[in-house]
Amino acid sequence: MAGSRRGPRERMVFSAAQLIRRDGVGATGMRDVAAHAEAPRGSLQHYFPGGKEQLVNEAVAWAGRYAARRVARFLAGMAEPTPSGLFAAMVRQWTEEYETAGHLSGCPVAAATVDCASSAASTRQAAATAFATWARPVAEALTGMGVPADRAGSLATLMISALEGALIIARAEADPRALTTVVRELGPLLDAAVRKD
Repeated sequence: MAGSRRGPRERMVFSAAQLIRRDGVGATGMRDVAAHAEAPRGSLQHYFPGGKEQLVNEAVAWAGRYAARRVARFLAGMAEPTPSGLFAAMVRQWTEEYETAGHLSGCPVAAATVDCASSAASTRQAAATAFATWARPVAEALTGMGVPADRAGSLATLMISALEGALIIARAEADPRALTTVVRELGPLLDAAVRKD
C-alpha cells in the first residue's frame, strides 16, 4: 500500500518513485502507478496534466528531498558523528534492503537519469536538482564535523557518486559487496578530511 496518510496526488508521486527505482522509467506505466497508489486512473490526468514526464520529474524531486531529509536522521542516530559514519549510514539503507528482501531496487533519481536525461531536458534538470538537494545537507553535515567548507561539497559529491555507482554494481551482481566495499575504502579518506585543530 502506498500509505494512507498521503492524499491521492502524494501517493501517486510516491508510487512512481517506488516503481521507477524497481523497474526504471520505461517499464513504469501510468496505469501501474495508479494501481500501486490505489488511486483512480482518471486522477492521473487531473493531477499530472503534463503526463508521464511531469510525474517522473515530481517523483525524482520527491526522492531528492527524501534523501536530503534522511541526512538529519542519520546524524541524530550517531552518538559522535563522523564523515565515515554518515557515509556508512547512507549506504546501510541499501545493504539492509538486500538483507531483508534478498534483492536491491535502485535509486529513482539514478534510474530517471539513465533512462531519460538524454531525451527529456526537464527530467535531466529534475535529476540534477535532486542530486543537489541531497548533496547540500551532506556537505553541511561534513562542515559541521570539521571538514573545511572548500572540501565539503566535493566530498558530498564523492559520497553520493560512490553510493550510486556501488548500488548499480550491487544490483548487477545481485550481491551487496560493492556497497560494503565503498564504505570500507572511502571511510578513512572521509575521516582524514576533518580539520585537526
